[in-house]
Amino acid sequence: MDNNRYRPIPRQKEEKEKSGLCLFEWAILVYTAFTLVLMALWWNQLVNPVPMLLGRAGAVAATVCLWLVYRRWPSRWTMVLRVVAPLCMLGWWYPDTYELNRFALNLDHVFAGIEQQCFGCQPALVLSRDYSSPVISELLCLGYFSYFPMIAALTFWYFLKRYERLAYAAFVVLGSFFLFYVIFIFLPVAGPQFYYAAVGTDQIAQGVFPDIGHYFLDHQESLPIPGAEGGLFHHLVQFTHNAGERPTAAFPSSHVGISVVLLWLAWESRSKWLFTPLLVLTVLMFFATFYIQAHYAIDAIAGLFVGTLMYFLLKKVYWKAMSHCLQTIKLS
Repeated sequence: MDNNRYRPIPRQKEEKEKSGLCLFEWAILVYTAFTLVLMALWWNQLVNPVPMLLGRAGAVAATVCLWLVYRRWPSRWTMVLRVVAPLCMLGWWYPDTYELNRFALNLDHVFAGIEQQCFGCQPALVLSRDYSSPVISELLCLGYFSYFPMIAALTFWYFLKRYERLAYAAFVVLGSFFLFYVIFIFLPVAGPQFYYAAVGTDQIAQGVFPDIGHYFLDHQESLPIPGAEGGLFHHLVQFTHNAGERPTAAFPSSHVGISVVLLWLAWESRSKWLFTPLLVLTVLMFFATFYIQAHYAIDAIAGLFVGTLMYFLLKKVYWKAMSHCLQTIKLS
């Protein structure tokens, strides 16, 4: 069992947060600085460098402004604004990984080949074809669409029930996202919906996976979301896909990985009312990722392990940082 699970957050830490940035805000700034270095190194290859710079300036400005608001009016409500704002910005950071890796050689042919060796087929091609009933389609699309509602539910549960650990939960969730984004930048895998569209499903069904090189430098065409058209959740998944999906971020599945992180945080809270629905939605999410052809099955499996690893790593980092912070306060 976790000895830190119900350890109260000392008041010295709360006072420290009033005068300084929280660890989850430092995570935002570190990731921003890291990607700025990459942009400087790859400047001549970037397609949209100016909007990328402006987006980072906005992220830093929003972080600092919300911290100043909290310093001026410290309360639970201004703290939750500090947490919710960067979570809302994740929708911008995600397609940004495409801008940083679109000029790299695509690796989908490698991962599709591994998928074929593991399963003897392409689950992303077979599952939606063999299980296309409206009930299955809607259940799995519900699971996939529940991604951000799950994050919101856990955030507000911590706000209402474990406010003293809200900053901790925010650090683990945001830190996990940024670690996934680092992987996606250096591992350009677009996923079946883009790769299958690029080479043709006929070749994929025959086990032919051509290397398409720099194809996604200037192509973003994808297959339509499979399943029962006309369903509410199928429509919502198609809408979110059209709004922000890019040929990036396939391996490992951050949808599965982040859902696992949320599950661990829910387990840590010992609330069955939080853990049980998140568990059901995570199971649906797992199968939905390759049912709607957003991921290969190996992406979803890898997401289970990578998400767990990130949870325990970031949890350890957080408590070590807090321990160091308290020692510093005592010495001063």
